[in-house]
Amino acid sequence: MEQYKITGMSCAACSTRIEKAVSKVYGVDNCSVSLLTSSMIVMGNASPDLVIEAVEKAGYGASVLYDGKNAKPKNADDTLFDNETPILKRRLIISLIFLAILMYASMGHAMWNLPMPKFFEGNPLAIGLLQLLLTVAVIMINQKFFISGFKALMRRSPNMDTLVALGSSAAFIYSTCVLVGMTAASGNIAEMKESLHNLYFESSAMILTLITLGKMLEARSKGKTTDALKKLMSLSPKTATLLCNGEEITVPVEEIKVGDIFIVRPGENIPVDGCVLDGSSAVNESVLTGESIPVDKKTGDHVSAATLNQSGVLRCEATRVGENTMLSQIIRMVSEASATKAPIAKVADRVSGIFVPFVIGISIITFIVWLLISDGLIGYSLARAISVLVISCPCALGLATPVAIMVGNGIGAKNGILFKTAASLEEVGRVKVVVLDKTGTITEGKPKVTDIFPTEGVSEEELLQTAYSLEYNSEHPLAKAVVAYAEKKGSVILPVTDFTNLPGSGVRANLNGLDSYAGSPAFISTVITIDDAVSQKISELSDNGKTPFLFLSGNRLLGGIAVSDTVKSDSVAAIKILKNMGIYVVMLTGDNERTARNIGKQVGIDEVISGVLPDGKANAISKFKQRGRAAMVGDGINDAPALTVADIGIAIGAGTDVAVDAAQIVLVNSKLGDVVKSVRIGRATLRTIHQNLFWAFFYNVIGIPIAAGVLSPLGVVLNPMIAAGAMSLSSFFVVTNALRLNLRDINSDKHDKKMKIKRKKEIVTMKKTMKIEGMMCFHCEARVKKTLEAIAEVELAEVSHEKGTAVLTLNAKISDDVLKQAIEAQDYKVISIE
Repeated sequence: MEQYKITGMSCAACSTRIEKAVSKVYGVDNCSVSLLTSSMIVMGNASPDLVIEAVEKAGYGASVLYDGKNAKPKNADDTLFDNETPILKRRLIISLIFLAILMYASMGHAMWNLPMPKFFEGNPLAIGLLQLLLTVAVIMINQKFFISGFKALMRRSPNMDTLVALGSSAAFIYSTCVLVGMTAASGNIAEMKESLHNLYFESSAMILTLITLGKMLEARSKGKTTDALKKLMSLSPKTATLLCNGEEITVPVEEIKVGDIFIVRPGENIPVDGCVLDGSSAVNESVLTGESIPVDKKTGDHVSAATLNQSGVLRCEATRVGENTMLSQIIRMVSEASATKAPIAKVADRVSGIFVPFVIGISIITFIVWLLISDGLIGYSLARAISVLVISCPCALGLATPVAIMVGNGIGAKNGILFKTAASLEEVGRVKVVVLDKTGTITEGKPKVTDIFPTEGVSEEELLQTAYSLEYNSEHPLAKAVVAYAEKKGSVILPVTDFTNLPGSGVRANLNGLDSYAGSPAFISTVITIDDAVSQKISELSDNGKTPFLFLSGNRLLGGIAVSDTVKSDSVAAIKILKNMGIYVVMLTGDNERTARNIGKQVGIDEVISGVLPDGKANAISKFKQRGRAAMVGDGINDAPALTVADIGIAIGAGTDVAVDAAQIVLVNSKLGDVVKSVRIGRATLRTIHQNLFWAFFYNVIGIPIAAGVLSPLGVVLNPMIAAGAMSLSSFFVVTNALRLNLRDINSDKHDKKMKIKRKKEIVTMKKTMKIEGMMCFHCEARVKKTLEAIAEVELAEVSHEKGTAVLTLNAKISDDVLKQAIEAQDYKVISIE
């Protein structure tokens, strides 16, 4: 992917022409031009030289901004700096000076008999020549409209500048012809004064001045839409303090390399991403995450570039520098998203492609019709045709979508929500189903010890010491939770020999000369008989979604420890808000059914689907898409297929790189509450786009007929100068309306509205219970569940390895033999089917 800076565009018709030209270049897979940021994104392996050549042949300029390797575009600050407003402001001021004199000479004297210098008294021809010279001055000041407009017309690709140039030129040429005619009547003062009223020099100059005013207001407003991105680019500090050979030296940030040691003192910004080697402090990460509460950092923690060190001194090792820092990646995502187009923008693009030629045709027809029905009044007919030209505004159409996308994108960036494309910002506003992964998304993803239950005659300390010793060498995540808890309690590890890991079951080792075991209740039950009291405790813990382990030394059961993944602090509130917004919330997890249902009950999920493997997640997402647009929220490698299949993939920022790459939206904060915020931003942006498009279409649909004179029988006639003013304000209105998004509080539920979703069709269901022998663990449960639910007639399979059952919900009749063969093909034995 490459990003280019485009020059010479004036309206949506220009961006459409460039897209068509570049799309024809060999190697270009996709092309998107942004009128707002004057940039272009090109997907594919096309040569930059060929792309630039195609743009130049289309009549515009292009240069490479971002080559796919640098996270920060070349001269990115320059591309976002508002260079246009100062130039337009100077043009406007000078134009206004000449226009004021022109209006005094044309209207002040001719209409209201205001005094003029003696040289002009009784000399209409001299007044006409003065108007001509003043108009020429205004034309020269605003010659850009004519150069761009007539060049585009000669290339048979007229744009907005063409409309302005044609309108102003028509008024100027007609007035010049009248002025030449006045010389033929130089002896007839009364006739010359009458001809003076037929001059339209002031209209020609006024059109140019008002359009320049509109362009300046538009440019200033457009500049504000990029404030968020400009702020991000200005965050990174320029220098850093490196520690070299025991001495501190100050160097430019660009000279820092991975592995360098740098010092950050209180009040300083962290220069690059790094890992804390020594020290502790509170770091304000609001610039990246939007969270104002500082985060405590200590040895081993990671810090990010541009965040503010508020208290202690930190000594850090650089881990990511330059374009690889989180800040640079955020800048790249926001910049790229701003340069892409939302699907809804294609409607405006299609209209813009034919809009200007259509308007020119309407203008010519208007002139001819009025010439016929007004008994040859050329001046009146020309005024109607000019009004049609200058009231038409393709700019409003072209800006309706990108300005809203840019502002919405900036709001997201300020709150730690990164939209990779404009399409993702639009689509998330239409989401009707949100599918959540459990581990790391709804829950913390870090198992913790919740219960310790020693058997009679065994102390908690003895049980914990044995558990610590047996689990110390295990790589299982749940074992690590036991080890972390034991270390926190200060347990002492005992020497262990003959350690053996038993995948899917537990571990075995020699401890103090005794064969000792740690593992699931199902596994321990194959070694020793578990009494009723312990079994009841295991059942109780399992019902609460916790995972119990039992520990055995010799022939004595010491007791058990339960581990559970805790729910994130904001998950319950976030899910409740999503449901209140009319969104159907689903939990999709590979965990066992009992644990999944318990977590689902805690957080208020609409539907829980458990025991699903990665490919199963993708299949489940496909089914939910039938209800409407579906979003998948996940953080792991196993979520990547589902994130890709979903209409919108939302990755938790703390997740794996694979998940982040597969998603279209990244939540830097790793909070489920940000899913709510992203939906609110998407809905607000979509609403603003609809408002802008309505205004742009409505303005042109209503304005053009009025300018053409369809209401003249009612006495409503649109002067060319008023038409030019209306055109100028239309684009300004669209941009200003988009800027209102900045006033929206995305933490408020004031604008949350329920959306209609497609409900499941009610189907008649049947139940069957299968007795299955051979299931030993949760992995067996998942395997049996997947096998059964792969059968079309099986709506749901609730499998329990402890009970040895599979309760099936069927949506159609099915032979018991089919079910039996499917299970026994997986090496399990079916005892009965009822």
